[in-house]
Parts: sequence; C-alpha cells; structure tokens
Amino acid sequence: MFAFLQTWLSWLWLQLQNVILAVLAAGPIPRHIAFVMDGNRRYARQKGYKVQVGHAEGFTTLQKILGICLKLNVRCVSVYAFAINNFKRPKEEVDALMALAEEKLVKICEHGELLDEYGVRLNVLGDTALLPAHVQDIVTKAENMTRQNDKAILNIHMPYASRHEITMAVQAAVNKSLDAGEGDDPQITEQDIEDQLMTSRVGSPPLDILVRTSGVKRLSDYLLWQCCENTQIHFVDTYWPDFGLWDFIPILLEFQQKIWAQERTTKKKL
Repeated sequence: MFAFLQTWLSWLWLQLQNVILAVLAAGPIPRHIAFVMDGNRRYARQKGYKVQVGHAEGFTTLQKILGICLKLNVRCVSVYAFAINNFKRPKEEVDALMALAEEKLVKICEHGELLDEYGVRLNVLGDTALLPAHVQDIVTKAENMTRQNDKAILNIHMPYASRHEITMAVQAAVNKSLDAGEGDDPQITEQDIEDQLMTSRVGSPPLDILVRTSGVKRLSDYLLWQCCENTQIHFVDTYWPDFGLWDFIPILLEFQQKIWAQERTTKKKL
C-alpha cells in the first residue's frame, strides 16, 4: 500500500510539474542560463555524508534541472563543474571528482537519451589539458557523440577560470589579426575578443540568467565577461543538491517580468 501511494504521489508531482512548466513556457524564456553549482560539500557535512556523496547528489540535481530547462526550450545551459583552482583541494577529493566526472560522461555516452531527445550538443569548456588523460579521452568521446545535435547546448565548464578564458580570447583575437596581415599594432575590439570566448566559439547565445546556490554572493571567476552587461544574477541560499523547481520558479518569473516591462516601455516610446 505504501509503495502504491509513493508511486501515485510521484506521478501526481510529475503531472503538476508538467502543468507548471507549460504555464511558464507560455511566457518569455531565457536563451541561456548558467549555474554555479555550489554547496555540495556543505550539504554533505550537514547530512553527515562523505564529500563525494555531496558531489554525486549534485550531479543528480544537474540532470533534473537540465531536464526542466530543456522542457522549457532554453537554448543553452552552462554549469560550473570544476574550477582550475579546485586542483588545490585535497587529492582525495580531486580524484573523486575526476572519477565522478568520468562516470557521468561515460553514462552520457552509453545512455544519452535526454541529450538525444532534445537534440543537445555537449561541450566541455576550460583548460581540458589539465584533466587526467583518461578523462580527456572520455570528454572527446562524449562531445563527438553529441556533435550532430543542434537544438540545444550544454556547456560543462571544467577545469575553468574566466580570467583564463578571457586571456586566451585576447591572444586568439590578436593572433587572428596578425594572421590577417593587419600589421604589428592590430586594433582589437570588444567584439573581436567576445568572438573568441569559449562560449561564443560553440555557439552559445548571450547569457540571460546566472544562478549561484548555497548563499555565497560572489562569481568566483565564472563567466565574468558574459555576465557583465544584461545578465540577471541570482544568489540562492539553497545548497545545490537541494535546488529544485520551487527554487527555480521565482527566478524564471522575475526574468519574465523584466522582459514584459521592457516590452511595455518600448511600446510607450513608439
């Protein structure tokens, strides 16, 4: 009886979620949402779990939130999975994170139903040369398996730092100008640099929303260039493994209200 009730409640929640998503989808939808998936370690300590369990449950949350975004027809989702500075953490934790990343990427390769169903192209962005060789091999395999998908984009940033991305973009812009024969004093514009950003090179649209969980109010060197102008930034108290639809709804509603307000202002000017 209990098992039946549990199954029925799960089915009911799924139906309710689908109704909520259908209502939200009737309004303006962000093109690109990024998440700083923070709080896995504090969540684990709070629950009395090992740190690795917190990270594993964080990946489960990523799957759920990605599913929500895809049902809403969000074009691009970016997530901060591993910072370059994270290599300074204890070796045991770093090794566990690398093993977890490899495991999840292998599952994407073997059971990529969600990505295939919604036509999602996977990109792993960052200084991937810093990853262990076996993880680099899995990254390449996973990316190649979704390369034909063109309806949506999932950017997993690992190992990543925004200052590194910007530095590489400036170097690429200068080299491109020199290769084009523009002389020893090339005039590099903001657009030249933006075109060379990792996110731009994989076709990501402008960043509409950036969400950081766990209550920490800083960007931690993530997408600094991309969120410097019109991005709506949210700092949410919930730890990432606990982040769900009810945390997400107010963020989406605020975005929709902002778009509607802009449309009303534009109509008044006309």
